[in-house]
Amino acid sequence: MTLLPLLEAMRPRQWSKNVFVLAGIVFAGRLFEARAELRVLACFALFCAASSAVYLANDVADRAIDAHHPLKRTRPIASGRLSPALAIAASAVLTLVALAGTALLNRATLAVTAAYLASTFAYSLGLKRAFLLDVMIVAAGFVLRAVAGASCIEAEISPWLLVCSFLLALFLALGKRRAELVLLGQDATNHRVALGSYSLPLVDSWLTALAGAAIVSYALYTQSQRTVEHFGTTNLLYTVPFVIYALFRYQHHVVRQDAGGDPGSLLLQDPGLWIALLGWAITAAVVIYR
Repeated sequence: MTLLPLLEAMRPRQWSKNVFVLAGIVFAGRLFEARAELRVLACFALFCAASSAVYLANDVADRAIDAHHPLKRTRPIASGRLSPALAIAASAVLTLVALAGTALLNRATLAVTAAYLASTFAYSLGLKRAFLLDVMIVAAGFVLRAVAGASCIEAEISPWLLVCSFLLALFLALGKRRAELVLLGQDATNHRVALGSYSLPLVDSWLTALAGAAIVSYALYTQSQRTVEHFGTTNLLYTVPFVIYALFRYQHHVVRQDAGGDPGSLLLQDPGLWIALLGWAITAAVVIYR
């Protein structure tokens, strides 16, 4: 059946990345407002459609290269189980759904969604070959998700939180590049041109710097005047140890075990990361919604 390869090519496992859309409602303290919940859930679903549209277009553009990749060659388009024409048609439909749906939410969310689609389609069509710009576009996509989630409920989002989102996303994106370098070895540039400008020592040094920068930025966010005034407490600081543990544990997996190619799968497989994230979520919820 064509439907199953199409669904696989839409990569529903990657929809978890759109959880960044929920940041706005959580940190605005409006998680239990019914109307806000519905709007954010709609925004989340529409970003799932938008991201799947990009995945389909990306796999069509890379099908010849992916056919020789040790892992990507089993993807529906690269393996020939899904025709490029059908994938492009589905991508166009999903793009229209995402734009039309966010337009119904408000103009600001439509603008952010359009910016997300424009940047990620540009990435798929060529910018992913540009050294550094490739991972920065990926990281910017996560920031745009957070901005969209806040704009759909007309909530303000702290600039520090956006900085944290960008640094965390860049950290994850570089972890994926490192995993590609290890997996592909000397053939890395044959699969992704930009990989020729990366090296393991260089990426490892950036990962360490980004982990530190993300931790410091998050700590500053918890104690910023705006945050303290909004929540009426400095106790959000107690969530910082969970962030430190999670980032350092993830970095350990990436550097010592050459993991990081699929952050979502790594998260599901490591109970330590789950416990850290659960601890952070519970502590943050107690502080914000006490």
